[in-house]
Amino acid sequence: MNNNPARRIQDYQVFGEFGEVNPSISDGATFTFLSAEKMMELFKTEVEGCFLYSRHLNPSDYYLGQALANMEGTETAQVMASGMGAITTTITQIVNQGDEIISSRTIYGGTYAFFKNFLPKFGVNTRFVDITNMDIIRQSINEKTKIIYCESISNPLLEVANIPELRKIADEFNLKLIVDNTFSPMIIAPYKLGAHIVVYSLTKFINGMNDAVAGAVCADHDFIASLRNVNNGSAMLLGPTLDPIRASMIMKNLHTLHVRLKQHSRNAMYIAENLEKLNFRVFYPGLPSHPQHKLMKSIMNPNYGFGGMITFDVKTQENAQRLMEKMQELKVGYFAVSLGFYKTLFSSPGSSTSSEIPPEEQEAMGMTPGLVRFSVGLDDDIEETFSRIKQAIDAVL
Repeated sequence: MNNNPARRIQDYQVFGEFGEVNPSISDGATFTFLSAEKMMELFKTEVEGCFLYSRHLNPSDYYLGQALANMEGTETAQVMASGMGAITTTITQIVNQGDEIISSRTIYGGTYAFFKNFLPKFGVNTRFVDITNMDIIRQSINEKTKIIYCESISNPLLEVANIPELRKIADEFNLKLIVDNTFSPMIIAPYKLGAHIVVYSLTKFINGMNDAVAGAVCADHDFIASLRNVNNGSAMLLGPTLDPIRASMIMKNLHTLHVRLKQHSRNAMYIAENLEKLNFRVFYPGLPSHPQHKLMKSIMNPNYGFGGMITFDVKTQENAQRLMEKMQELKVGYFAVSLGFYKTLFSSPGSSTSSEIPPEEQEAMGMTPGLVRFSVGLDDDIEETFSRIKQAIDAVL
């Protein structure tokens, strides 16, 4: 297989019903059969080119899933109505009552809340650990453990997971390694590095327009088939179906991802370097000061840079809020949650995307009230953008 993910997407061609260069949008909720035997067969197993019901699979979702599988290097993929839909269906397909999960302690707040507050209702508990410390991970594993879960680049502290080493531990204890790669599509290839399953929020960089909410699970045929199983598949039974029109939109945007990532990364590196020169504590894996900088360089695809996410510390929540209000006033970007947009977005993780994590646990993992998270946009003149950031800093700090 070609090692260039953009080339693998480029080479995946699907024509429309009448020869259109874009695949036709299939908006049928259900599908007809030419024989009773074929319907009975589809209730038992998948048949290539045949569709049963759109909650199970529809052509538009299938096309997007195959394009994502090509990008990720997996056998196939299932798209979902949200990133959390992808995460929750994946986890619930694997665990049973009494099982345990080992999770990175620095993860998206929604994922944290699902592990900490929701799963215990069903007898599944999670141990949150420093995912960069292999000794602590080993010590946390017991006979109940079924999953190691982490993010390639964590939200919001941008820790980089050593996926090859985590896979060794997973193999040693017969665990599944699940990696959320939302921050670093194309930049990091978790499946090739050892992840069994890769999950995404497609809402972010992959779609890039902030006009659709979607997710994906990339894995081998057997696992994806288990998600779709009509009797016990979590995707089939919980119903996180992605609308085919949204799937078609994301499919088009996927083809520009490689171009966008290069600009996101170029702009983020410029801002990170210049913020560090102002003596702020900056979290960005492209900086030599980042604790996992060497690891990042060893596992990344250098064609796409170090990503578009930066976090830096302005000491207090009041400072963070005043700075973000001023930056929005100066048209640096938008004071808003989410990421991967063509405009720069900034938020304070402790009071927004990580607010589900209790303050004492935020403190334990190194999150301070003054953190500002940047999703750096596609600005053509990044020097002018930074001058506005500097103007905002000078005005309020």
